Amino acid sequence: MTDATEDLKEKLRDPNYTPPLIQAVPLGFQHVMAMFASNITPAIIIAGVAGFGFGSPNADIPAVVYMIQMSMLFAGVATLFQTISIGPVGAKLPIVQGTSFAFLPVMIPAVAGAGVGGMAGLMTGVLIGGIFHFCLGFFIKKIRFALPPLVTGLIVLLIGLLLVKVGIEYAAGGAGDFNKSKPEWGGLNNWIMAGVVIVVTLAIKFTTKGFISIAAVLIGLIAGYLVAMAMGAVSFAGVDSAAIFALPQPFKFGFSLDWGIIIGMCLMAFVSAIETVGDTSGITRGGAGREATDKEITGATFADGLGTAIAGVFGGLPNTSFSQNVGLVAMTGVMSRGVVTIGALFLILAGLVPKVGAVINTIPFPVLGGGVIIMFGMVAAAGVNMLSDVKWNRRNMLIFAVSLSLGLGLQQVPDALKFLGGTAQLLLSTGLLPAAILAIVLNLLLPEEKEG
Repeated sequence: MTDATEDLKEKLRDPNYTPPLIQAVPLGFQHVMAMFASNITPAIIIAGVAGFGFGSPNADIPAVVYMIQMSMLFAGVATLFQTISIGPVGAKLPIVQGTSFAFLPVMIPAVAGAGVGGMAGLMTGVLIGGIFHFCLGFFIKKIRFALPPLVTGLIVLLIGLLLVKVGIEYAAGGAGDFNKSKPEWGGLNNWIMAGVVIVVTLAIKFTTKGFISIAAVLIGLIAGYLVAMAMGAVSFAGVDSAAIFALPQPFKFGFSLDWGIIIGMCLMAFVSAIETVGDTSGITRGGAGREATDKEITGATFADGLGTAIAGVFGGLPNTSFSQNVGLVAMTGVMSRGVVTIGALFLILAGLVPKVGAVINTIPFPVLGGGVIIMFGMVAAAGVNMLSDVKWNRRNMLIFAVSLSLGLGLQQVPDALKFLGGTAQLLLSTGLLPAAILAIVLNLLLPEEKEG
């Protein structure tokens, strides 16, 4: 290997080095493609569950398009916090931020059937939860001991398992009673569209390498979309009326204090913060061959919380670091935060153009369902991978078994807690929060088993 090649490799490991634009632009675009589908999906799901998504009797297409816009815009803004930094805010690393799946098990029951009016309480919760998340940055290093792989792996696994139902509902024709009442719900045509997405994604993932392999889910969605168009399942009715350019509006959905949502968002901030710590460490290990510094971990947590809080002000959902982009850094060996900054600018530009959101909103539910079945399954698989580091003795198996059973059970049978009512029932019926709390408490209280 030549000295010039070695010198280039060392430069690429430096976060402050930016390759020439002819290389940096496609590398930045690659980061956007790796996270794009995952980033916009939560907004579409929340709008559908709330009852104002595309195809609902009370559909509010401008509101859905706006939420998709905010998903792109504030993923870009939060990413800039990480790459450029503002004082102590930001890790100055190539960390890509995006809308978090982790919060969906809490947000879905909070807004189910609430319509656009239910967004005020949710966005206020996102704002306050983001502020709480920001504050975690001051002592994130001190609470890491309470979250070993047993706890974090269980939480991530449970997130995936709790969301798989949503993926199946979307593949069948959409979530909610309105969609399920349609005669075509669960029909063959819907599963053909979803199946195309799954098959194409798998084919791309296992027969290609590099950029194409990384964008497998996005390519699968495009293939499913083209099939849906051929089947007459795509409508462009709302695209013409969408504006070419629009700025975000503060408190677009209003301001309303719902303590159940606020508490849920604050508790979930712990999960998101630990995920970001893991991703930050993954980037420095995979891209630079070193451990993340305390300053980087603290800055990344600050950026996570600030990005979420600002998104809440303007009608966006919680943000967190995206693990798939950590893998991209490890694969390419490019640690340049300038590259990711270019990707962030592309997201911001797309977020300011409502027509982009309007086109995304034309994706039929079954096509989206095929994609999220894979995405949610990958979340669960990531949890299993984290659990592979656990020593499976009787103590750890008991903690895992009790926490998992309680989490899945309460989410599937929320009426089991109807004697509580109100906020307590909302929080516990998410399944994720009681499971996470129980796992943390049991892990701290139960003595470790002695060797031999």
